[in-house]
This record gives sequence, structure tokens and C-alpha cells, in this order.
Amino acid sequence: MAQYEKNSLSLAGAVALGTGVMVGAGIFALTGQVAQLAGAWFPLAFLLAAVVSGLSAHSYITVSRKYPSAGGIAMILSKAYGQTAVAAGAAMLMAFSMVINESLVARTFGTYTLQLFGVPPTSVWVPVLAVGVILVGFGINLAGNQAIGTVSKVGAVVKVGGVTLFAVATLWTAGVDYRAAGGPETSAGPGGLLAATALGILAYKGFTTITNSGDEVRDPHRNVGRAIVIALLVCVMLYLLVAFAVGSSLTIPEIVQARDYSLAEASRPAFGDAGVTFTVVVAIVATVTGLLASFFAVSRMLAMLTEMKLIPHRHFGMPGGIQQHTLVYTVVIAGTLAVLFDLSRIAAIGAIFYLVMDITVQWGVYRHLRQDVGARPTILIAAMLADAVALAAFLILRGQQDLVAVLGAIAAVAAIFAFESLYLRHRTETGEASTG
Repeated sequence: MAQYEKNSLSLAGAVALGTGVMVGAGIFALTGQVAQLAGAWFPLAFLLAAVVSGLSAHSYITVSRKYPSAGGIAMILSKAYGQTAVAAGAAMLMAFSMVINESLVARTFGTYTLQLFGVPPTSVWVPVLAVGVILVGFGINLAGNQAIGTVSKVGAVVKVGGVTLFAVATLWTAGVDYRAAGGPETSAGPGGLLAATALGILAYKGFTTITNSGDEVRDPHRNVGRAIVIALLVCVMLYLLVAFAVGSSLTIPEIVQARDYSLAEASRPAFGDAGVTFTVVVAIVATVTGLLASFFAVSRMLAMLTEMKLIPHRHFGMPGGIQQHTLVYTVVIAGTLAVLFDLSRIAAIGAIFYLVMDITVQWGVYRHLRQDVGARPTILIAAMLADAVALAAFLILRGQQDLVAVLGAIAAVAAIFAFESLYLRHRTETGEASTG
């Protein structure tokens, strides 16, 4: 795998990377789960999640515009907090949330692929296929930035075009008759809507992939921000179109029953098996390119954290440089999570990790960087409040449904910060030189 390659990503390539992560997880993996929490209001949850993500993106854009870096978020946290446990812990939360997203996308690949053969999503073949597609993504990433960019661009066109065609055709056939609004099972209170918004934010977090591409983007001072805005706008329009198409084809109980493959099920009433096949093919392209984009970003972020000596690193006898090693670690962890957890728990843990990290970023920029980078304090405060409200609602509602997953995620957050505190203290006591 190539080392950092400045100016190796065009604006279109950066947008493709961002949408690659967002479309891969957001539409195919999360539509049914967001609907389960929000009921008939699930399209609104996607819209609210876009608003929250847009507010959050302000800090990433302003800092990246002045300080573009291939380790984007790690750089932001380091500049805000210094080489401290807060910076390192939050950066690791982001890295883990990205790896969790990879396992989410991989299991989505397995779940949708099995629909071609009528195999239920509880089959052992789901994790088998998930691990398989992770290995494919690993191989393509080893080929370097040019291969990643080419596959991502082609994949972005196929999946955005395919998903748009699915939504338009489904709405055209089913009519703009929002079936999801009917029946007593469709009601969800404000808490359910806010909790669904927290989960929906995962559908947009892919914009941080662009931040992590940093100085590999051509003219990064201008194009990183532009790529983030374009990717968010493309995805919110696509998500709303798909949400209304699914809601026009299925009732909420039907969506919940098929929550892990809701788009494929939504195409069945109008188009039968042909519609399912088409949707599954698009899902396969979306999930594969989503993995490529995420592997690309997280391996570079972990490499930067290693070079900053904020996390330990071991070669374990592997050849190659740090980036190759972090890519291997990413693949191993993502594959393990894909085997051990189902989509619902993976998404819950990812949402908690990401929101805690994002609140930390927003506070760091507000407290230490806003004047330096020209960030607007009102937007930073609004982003923090929106994150906190969504996170609180999600913890309460999800805790009532799966307390083990919520407590496990909270314990993992605490453990990550505790580990970083001990590791950095050990470095200081042993007098190890710090590098930035």
C-alpha cells in the first residue's frame, strides 16, 4: 500500500470516498433500524440527523481548511487538547467507530447477498460473507490510492444511480401513498425520534472520511470543505427519497420485520424477485465501496496516531510500513466484530462511540481553536447540544431494549480513556520522546 500521496485525490474522488462510506452504511444497514425507533417519522429522523451532522461538520471544515492533514480528526484533537489522554482517547473512539462501521457494512453485505438465495439473516453465512468482503476490501486497499479512487468513483456512480432508480421506481409503482403512517404500531414519541436521530447520524459520519484524507486531496484548503458539503447534500437527498419509497411500499411492522434488508423487501411488492435482485446488486456495490473508503481513512488515522506516539504499535514480524500494519489491525478487528455481533448491537455501539467523540471535538474547537480557525461559537454550541440530546435519548431508549449493549459501550468508552491515560503516563515516566 502506498504511503501518503499528496494531491492524489481529486474533489470528485474525495466526494466519492465520503458518499462511499455514507451510502454503504446509511441506506442499506440503518433504514430499518431507524424506522424501528422512530416509527412513521423515520424520514424526519434522517433529516434531523443531517442537520446535526451539518452543524458538526462546521468544526471539521474550519480546522481542516487551515490545517489539512492525512490524519484529520487526530490532528484536530491534538491541536485542541495537545498530546493528552483526552485527545488520544477521543481519536481512538473515532477509529473504533469507523472499524465498527466496517463490520456493520460487512454484515449488511452478507445479509443482502443471502436474499438472492432466500437464506434468512440469522444464517451462519452472514458472518462468513462479511469476513470475505472485508478481505476483498483489504486486498484492494493494498493496491494503493489510485485503485481505491477508481473503484470508489465507479462504485459511487453505480450505487447512487441504482439507489435513486430504486426509490423513483418504487414511488412510481406504489404511488405516493405513505403506508408507514397507517396503524397503531407506527406511533413513536419524541424520545423515539431523537434516539433514531442518534442512530441516523451514523448514516452521515462518512463525511469524516474526507477530513481524514486531508492533504491527500488536491487543493485541500478549499476542496476538503467543498467535498464534505457536497457529500452531505447528496446523501440527505438520497436518504429522504429512499425513506419515502420504503415507507410507501411497506408498513412499519413490515419494515421492522425486515429491518436488516428493508430496501430489498421494499422492492418486492412492486417488482418481485427482479426488484430484489436489482436492489441486492446495488447493495453489494455500495457495501464493497463503503468498506474501501473506510479502510482507506481509518488506516491512515491510526498511522498518524502511531507516529504521534498517542497509541502503542507492534510490528508482530509483519513487513512493510506503519500504514500497512494499521490496515491489518483494522481488518482483523472489523472481521472479529462482524462475527461476534449482529447489526443492531454494532450500530448501537458505533453511535455511542461516535457521539462521545464528536462532542469532545466540538468542545475542543470551541474552547481552544475557534479564534485560530475562524469557527463560529454559536454553531459549535448548537452542535454540542444536538449531539448531547440525541445521545441521551438513545442511551435511555436503547438501554430499555438492550441494557447489556449500552453498558458495554459505556464501559468500553471508559476503558479506552483509562488505557490512554496509563499509556501516556508510562511514556512520560520512562522519558520517551514525544513526536508530533
